[in-house]
Amino acid sequence: MIHYLTSEQEAQIETWLSQLTLDEKIKLLSGADTWSTQAIPRLGIPDVIMTDGPHGVRADRASAKRPYGDSTAFPTGLGVAATWDRELVHEMGAALAEESRALGCDVLLGPCVNILRAPLGGRNFETYSEDPFLAGEIGVNWVLGLQGK
Repeated sequence: MIHYLTSEQEAQIETWLSQLTLDEKIKLLSGADTWSTQAIPRLGIPDVIMTDGPHGVRADRASAKRPYGDSTAFPTGLGVAATWDRELVHEMGAALAEESRALGCDVLLGPCVNILRAPLGGRNFETYSEDPFLAGEIGVNWVLGLQGK
């Protein structure tokens, strides 16, 4: 049992699983393209549209399945964490949720709450710091802001 699903949702998932062919189950293990999962139309299973978004919703033209347009470029994780401003990060998460929804995205990938361990890491800009307490505080507020919308 998954704690956030209703019994009706769990029953629907069990029904889908029993009706999926092996080929369909295998298709669900990878994406349809860079930013979406496979849909199974015969069972009413929609595709899930994702976007990258730790410091702004990626809304480029490369993905034909979703609208594209302008989105806010927020400071990167290291810059945001340097403020220690939990309320501001919460507001940032809420704004990211609104922009994701406006662009037709179902899932926003982020945040990166792993601590910065090596100074030459290519994605260090996404992390919040080498301090686990700070990374946790900022990450929690980002997620709460996002999920609150």
